[in-house]
Amino acid sequence: MPRLRRVEETSAGGLVVDAGVPGVRGRSAALIARHDRRGRLVWSLPKGHVEEGETPEVAAVREIAEETGIAGRVIAPLGTIDFWFVAEGRRIHKTVHHYLLIAEGGELSDADIEVVEVAWVPLDELAERLAYDDERRLVDQVPGLLADIA
Repeated sequence: MPRLRRVEETSAGGLVVDAGVPGVRGRSAALIARHDRRGRLVWSLPKGHVEEGETPEVAAVREIAEETGIAGRVIAPLGTIDFWFVAEGRRIHKTVHHYLLIAEGGELSDADIEVVEVAWVPLDELAERLAYDDERRLVDQVPGLLADIA
């Protein structure tokens, strides 16, 4: 069996939080849904590749805006997740930097081609909606971070 080429990838994204979204009780956050490699619809935090010359923070703001339609400002780091997967004959080590953002404008939109659906989700429902354990662990700290900032 041929040896797979190892590739390092870096992405950034996170959770953009707003207060008082019409029709949603209390604080909420924008999540995206996309199809995974098996074709299942999964809810996750918006994220994408860090482009050349970008910091992870700048990439997170850009990616969140592209995937949700919401412009935000970074207020705290949430943490980093790294994992391995195989795709297109490559063994990929992906590192994703996550940040907590406060919404500053825009309108919720699923216009990004990679996004199937986007929704404001109350903070107390994030854990049950998110598909990935690592992301659930990151958002567990959000209420405490918001309280510290307030």
